[in-house]
Amino acid sequence: MKLYIVTAVLLLASLFAASGIAAITRGWVLPWNRRHVHRPRLHGAGQLVAAFALCWQVTFGFLVGVSGIRQIGTLAGSVMLLTGILMMAADQFLRRPESTPRPE
Repeated sequence: MKLYIVTAVLLLASLFAASGIAAITRGWVLPWNRRHVHRPRLHGAGQLVAAFALCWQVTFGFLVGVSGIRQIGTLAGSVMLLTGILMMAADQFLRRPESTPRPE
């Protein structure tokens, strides 16, 4: 059962990271987020931080056997995940100045 959870979370993290890389390099955002995202690079960076946090939590949550290190590692992963989510939320509230055209 543990292997299924690890595989699913790592697959989700890799898809999230691929979307973040596309947002950073090309400014491309998933179609259902395009209307809400004002700064694609910040959104992509938040996705990369969240993907790294998911991998971090899998590593410490399932693969580390020492209880104290596991707790500190998963707590750090939770803080990173919250940071990534806040970065993705911040790009929706930080609007571009009207004088600069939005890249398509």
